[in-house]
Amino acid sequence: MKILSYIISPIFILVFFLLLVIFHPLQWISLNVFGHKAHDKVVAALNFFLVKSLLILGIPIRLINKHTLPEDTSLIFVSNHQSTFDIPPIGWFFRKHHPKFVAKIELGKGIPSVSYNLRHGGAALINRKDAKQALTELGRFSKRIREKKWGAIIFPEGTRSRTGKPKPFSTNGLKMITKYNPDGYIVPLTINNSWKVFKYGKFPLGLGSPISITTHKPIKIDSLPFDELMKEVETAVTNHIQ
Repeated sequence: MKILSYIISPIFILVFFLLLVIFHPLQWISLNVFGHKAHDKVVAALNFFLVKSLLILGIPIRLINKHTLPEDTSLIFVSNHQSTFDIPPIGWFFRKHHPKFVAKIELGKGIPSVSYNLRHGGAALINRKDAKQALTELGRFSKRIREKKWGAIIFPEGTRSRTGKPKPFSTNGLKMITKYNPDGYIVPLTINNSWKVFKYGKFPLGLGSPISITTHKPIKIDSLPFDELMKEVETAVTNHIQ
């Protein structure tokens, strides 16, 4: 299987990178000519093709959602984080909620399509080495989420788990977002198997391990004190990691 990985991985990497390059000018045109709604649609299309490109590696991605998600309010999607490939499916499957990511500031430069969307699409770019900047940026982001009734995506582990084993959740970012969105809902998500894409390291890529994203019951933010809310969310997410 690993020998096959050496053959297929370069094909996937080329296709993935070409998609990012092709959609970069499409994002610029859609945003500057047609506005934010058009830009959102282009980003959704990009995420769709990125998700489908994983089929080159024999990796389908499945959403398991048995819950009706609230509409016309802000949603805070809280998920474990296993790899780069967590991001496109969340963006695609929850596109109707206009998902915006909380990301480290370094991702705002140098990556075709990705950096442009983070800078201009409504995301929060935080500097982990500058607490004041991070809190200010999260405050602005939280207010945008409330005013626009968008979805926010946050990975409280902070960094990716390279073995699938969950890391402790950090409370700071989520506490700021919930503070400004008391009428919204948290939607816990559990991602399984995306870490296996990098089970050999950065190269070659792992083949044939289906990725699943499971949606758990939405929780009204103001229904619980924050500490209890955080505990319930973390339990919902981590108990379903396989």
